[in-house]
Amino acid sequence: MSVPLVIAHLSDLHLGAHVPAAVDALADDVASFHPDLVVVTGDNTMRARPHEFMRAVELLEKLPTPRLVVPGNHDLPLISPLRVAAPYHRYRRWIGPDESVVRVEGVTALGIDSMPWWRWKSGRVSHRQAVRVRQVLGSASPSDVRLLAMHHPPFAGGLERIVGRGHFVRATGQAEVDIVLAGHTHVPSVRTYGEMLVNVAGTATSHRVRGVPRSWTVLRVSPDAIEVHERCEGDPGAWYTGPVTRHPRRTHTS
Repeated sequence: MSVPLVIAHLSDLHLGAHVPAAVDALADDVASFHPDLVVVTGDNTMRARPHEFMRAVELLEKLPTPRLVVPGNHDLPLISPLRVAAPYHRYRRWIGPDESVVRVEGVTALGIDSMPWWRWKSGRVSHRQAVRVRQVLGSASPSDVRLLAMHHPPFAGGLERIVGRGHFVRATGQAEVDIVLAGHTHVPSVRTYGEMLVNVAGTATSHRVRGVPRSWTVLRVSPDAIEVHERCEGDPGAWYTGPVTRHPRRTHTS
């Protein structure tokens, strides 16, 4: 494992509602940090149209590997018979599995699809997914970073509250998850819930900003701490390091 382990976290690309200068500059900026893993937490497209998926694939393939990508609510057709008949068909055709596992030296990462077709935009964690969290992350090496990627922030309240949050809390606690990466809000945040760090990335390339710059996140994981560095866009396509926070890393019991 490299020390520190470097994880790049991007979200809410919204290809189809993107800023070309941000798209053009993003991959090189990510690559400059030599990440051990790149995680993209959904909303790769704006309206799940084929040409948007093609553009998203073009950008994703420029990013360093290995990559872990999950879908968001915008990656499902909005008003279309496909919403019911084949909601994930385009995503799976163009991008790949909506749930997957990536293992690299020092990290076990699980991506889950938190967007059911029957919800408008808010998410859920199913019992099956909770079992998967326990199986995959709970059985990881005690020395590994245990990382869970999903689109929806798991502790949002009100109408944004995920269905199955109880499943999520129990499973991540039992699996001793270190890091949860999410997106959806377009507003970056980093918080701790017990010994678990939850990082929500902003939108990296969309014009759909919400009072903050476009951004993506660099996580540097050392044996005793996790540093979170926000990479913010100043001038179009020009990135700089914004807020940096440091958090203790949990010690696994098994």
